[in-house]
Amino acid sequence: MAVKRKRGVVERGGSELRPAVDELSLLKSDGHNNTRALLSLSNFLLHVLDKITMAVLRQDIHQNIERLEKIYESNPSSYSSLLEILNKEVGDGTAKRTTSCSRALLWLTRSMDFTVALLEKLVEDPEMSLKQAIEEAYENTLRPWHGWISSAAYKVALKLIPEREEFIALLMYKGQDYNMLEKDIQSLISLLLPFLNDIHSILMTFHLERLKSI
Repeated sequence: MAVKRKRGVVERGGSELRPAVDELSLLKSDGHNNTRALLSLSNFLLHVLDKITMAVLRQDIHQNIERLEKIYESNPSSYSSLLEILNKEVGDGTAKRTTSCSRALLWLTRSMDFTVALLEKLVEDPEMSLKQAIEEAYENTLRPWHGWISSAAYKVALKLIPEREEFIALLMYKGQDYNMLEKDIQSLISLLLPFLNDIHSILMTFHLERLKSI
């Protein structure tokens, strides 16, 4: 099944980013509050992080995905909306606990903020190294919310990232034109930003936007 999907994307001239672009394009007007959509996009984020070997961020994202999947699968009809998940935990007084789904949603959203910032920098400056792009994206998105343990883990992960050219090649299918990848990046950013802005607004409504890690 995966091979067929990849071939279909290649035939359309798409990159590794195209599935996420397609999924965001299909969201209905209320899709930005859709739990399944968030989980799908978060799994896509894991796919991107695999290519830059950010194992520490990947592990954290994976745990947050599992937490949201667990509550969603316990009652898909009740928890198809992210708003309902937050309503439940705020009502129970558990939203700010370290193992809450509310925190999982917050950190998944911030991780996608990081991904958007990274892709933006790579498109804006073709000469910028991947390391520099990651450092700047991290400083503007995750760093303000990370405590010393998370920051230290990030610094270790930064030593293992590939070169920019290798990362770009991993996002492209064999024989693909870079211009098509750039187009997919721009499309993904334009679709992700309103999606993320809506989730940030929901988190702000519940006063969860400024929670930090250790």
